[in-house]
Amino acid sequence: MEPKMQVAVQQLARMRGMTAMYHRQFFSDVRFTLVVGIGIVVVAVVYDRRLIAFLPIIALIGAAQTAFDASYLIFARHYARSLEGYVNRALKEDILVAAQLEDAYLFPLDRPKLVSLPLSGGLTWFGLMTALYTVFGVGFFVVGMILAYDTLPARWNVVYLGVMALLTASTVVAGRQWFWRGEGEARLRAILDDYPS
Repeated sequence: MEPKMQVAVQQLARMRGMTAMYHRQFFSDVRFTLVVGIGIVVVAVVYDRRLIAFLPIIALIGAAQTAFDASYLIFARHYARSLEGYVNRALKEDILVAAQLEDAYLFPLDRPKLVSLPLSGGLTWFGLMTALYTVFGVGFFVVGMILAYDTLPARWNVVYLGVMALLTASTVVAGRQWFWRGEGEARLRAILDDYPS
């Protein structure tokens, strides 16, 4: 195998390892956030209701962390797709089709999405799981905010609500720009579109 092809194949194996790792990390972080969120509810009910104020914080951090995991998954998929294209062009045959399978089965690249839930083109099981976890996370967040407002001392409410509103708005705006409007993937395409053939 010629050196350029060998390097491409090694990089492809590395990117496929990254996609597997970030799939696992995504679901690990979802489970962790869910367990910690339920734990906060239990501890708040049993010991001190004011501890419920931590629930929206954990929900927001969990959402941002899983979106971070998905951003690396998307990064690895883009690079793997380019490497597959390079190998296929060199072999003059479409032997490697994992990127096409992932687009059809998991979620498509290069389309607006809510992290990994495509906003058009049909629902996949991966998208459904993303939607389900998002609904639970938003539920934790909203319930936590309402209960925190009811249980925290009045003088803390303005500060707590202000900080949470600022953090939430910042996260939503950045996520919208990165995923929905596609800035993250556009940055990858700006480099990978010029990938050598």
